[in-house]
Amino acid sequence: MKKHIPIKKFSQNFLVDLSVIKKIIKFINPQLNEILVEIGPGLAAITRPICDLIDHLIVIEIDKILLDRLKQFSFYSKLTVYHQDALAFDYIKLFNKKNKLVRIFGNLPYHVSTSLILHLFKRINIIKDMNFMLQKEVAERLIATPGSKLYGRLSIISQYYCNIKVLLHVSSKCFKPVPKVESIFLNLTPYTDYFPYFTYNVNVLSYITNLAFQKRRKILRHSLGKIFSEKVFIKLNINPKLRPENISILQYCQLSNYMIENNIHQEHVCI
Repeated sequence: MKKHIPIKKFSQNFLVDLSVIKKIIKFINPQLNEILVEIGPGLAAITRPICDLIDHLIVIEIDKILLDRLKQFSFYSKLTVYHQDALAFDYIKLFNKKNKLVRIFGNLPYHVSTSLILHLFKRINIIKDMNFMLQKEVAERLIATPGSKLYGRLSIISQYYCNIKVLLHVSSKCFKPVPKVESIFLNLTPYTDYFPYFTYNVNVLSYITNLAFQKRRKILRHSLGKIFSEKVFIKLNINPKLRPENISILQYCQLSNYMIENNIHQEHVCI
């Protein structure tokens, strides 16, 4: 098979380490009759062993050359192939057609990973779980806790929706071409029975966190001063002199709910 030349604009780094691939398959643990969607099958490093275990897999790939390569594999008959951007794929239509929660996995390129994850959160009610290979910095932002320099809006929104587990640290040497950074494979499972956080409207939570972290070096009294008075912060037991990265997800939810309960005007902001 002709060697594929990675396309720079798609940030293509292909997983080639067989031991890592085996571990990933074990973590995903695909089952018959599940609705599995792979974003970016690439050179089929994960696609092939997944297809050895199930009868059907949906793949989304933006690179036409890579899709043409898939046709040369014996497992191609098990695939339903979509040549499009994963951000444009209709996940809700898929759910409605199959009437089953969707499992999504893939090795996500750096330039789309954050926007894609936020995009999928808008469809969280139709997702069973997500298993993604991410560049280390993105993964660490997802799991960051208050007080960390990496803690921010992405951490808050991600942890609001999902229980996140780091499954595997992956060396850059496990990819070709070798990227400049390390990677982390993690699982995001949406909360269903137990919800650790609550807000009446996640768009308001998104608005507040976006406003706060736009000026993350400023204290809350300044970054969120146009919405909340110092008295409100004190009433909610939140120190107005703290910076945004020192406020917990629960406290941001408290601010969000106070805003809604008191009909405080806000711009319409979606995650």
